[in-house]
Amino acid sequence: MKKICVITGSRSEYGLLKNLISKIQKSKKLQLQLIVTGSHLSKEFGNTIDHIKKDNFFINKKFKILHKLNNEHGISQAMSLAVSKFSSCYSQLNPDLILILGDRYEIFSSAIAALFHKIPIAHLHGGERSEGAYDDSMRHSITKLSHLHFVSAQIYKKRVIQMGENPKKVFFTGSVGVSSIKKLHFLSKKQLENKLNIKFCNKNFFIIFHPVTLEDRTYKVQMNEIVNSLKKYKDFGKFFVYPSADLGGSSIITIIKKFVKENTNSYCFSSLEQAEYFSMVKNCNIVVGNSSSGIIEVPSLRVGVLNIGNRQAGRLKSKAIIDCIPNKDIISRNIDKLLTPKMQKKIKIAPNPYENGDAPKKIIDILEKIELKDLIKKKFRDIT
Repeated sequence: MKKICVITGSRSEYGLLKNLISKIQKSKKLQLQLIVTGSHLSKEFGNTIDHIKKDNFFINKKFKILHKLNNEHGISQAMSLAVSKFSSCYSQLNPDLILILGDRYEIFSSAIAALFHKIPIAHLHGGERSEGAYDDSMRHSITKLSHLHFVSAQIYKKRVIQMGENPKKVFFTGSVGVSSIKKLHFLSKKQLENKLNIKFCNKNFFIIFHPVTLEDRTYKVQMNEIVNSLKKYKDFGKFFVYPSADLGGSSIITIIKKFVKENTNSYCFSSLEQAEYFSMVKNCNIVVGNSSSGIIEVPSLRVGVLNIGNRQAGRLKSKAIIDCIPNKDIISRNIDKLLTPKMQKKIKIAPNPYENGDAPKKIIDILEKIELKDLIKKKFRDIT
């Protein structure tokens, strides 16, 4: 059996991988290994390792890397520690292949360590662009460190090949996250209210905003513009989820806590399980913020998205999404637009470009059949 080592360092990434992890575990040709790190082991971000345990996945290795300082030095220290820790895990687990998703710094660290251990890497969601964050550079770097590529759209397949990768090793599977929510058991409003101790209003907003890490500390200003725009909607429910463990995230959390304390019909969550997260989205009228989930998965739920700022600049987007600069008056104007009957009708029929059937099944079929021993030595493929 091929030993497939899946790595997860954040709640959002685990939610996307969960279905795929389950299929690896059930496969008769693949053996699952699981390494858990990053914000999963942080109390501030909800100790989401408990979600993984609740799903009955055996965790082979876990380790903490988050630094007490949420700044450039702290992130660099966390990456340095992660490379060392991943190296130790690989020496003990001896996996045949590393499977990683996305672009976060802990995932980049796992790929660096795998390179020196000569372990092939399968990478999900390569070729995408998010030009406002340093994740963009890390994603492209991970692509060059990887050997198998499972991309979410045809344009991203073309881009990965453009980066010199072998076209025969680049597979358009669609998004694993979109595939997962298609099979998700959603909670009703009443179930969510009882479970999360909240109360929905007649209309509701779901808000998740991350720092734009390539800009010069704009996150406080931008988050304040968002919350100030929301004060106008006093009779609306407002549900905030904390940002990921990125540079500047703690400042955004402070602003969220203050807003929730001072405004009625407002709630915040350090983290939500996948079913809770997307059930909340499904029961809200609009998603406000700059999360990749708003770009990739939410349009499949037929919910409108107000994408604020530059963090997701460059991504392929559904027509259910409106891009908006972080200015409170313009944010309010676009919220009103998303609530109009004309826009709501458009949202209900807008196709999601990240849908392409059962992505986890396609990935499993490829992993079960492909020969791994010849993957390590790659040739750069020039475009002719």
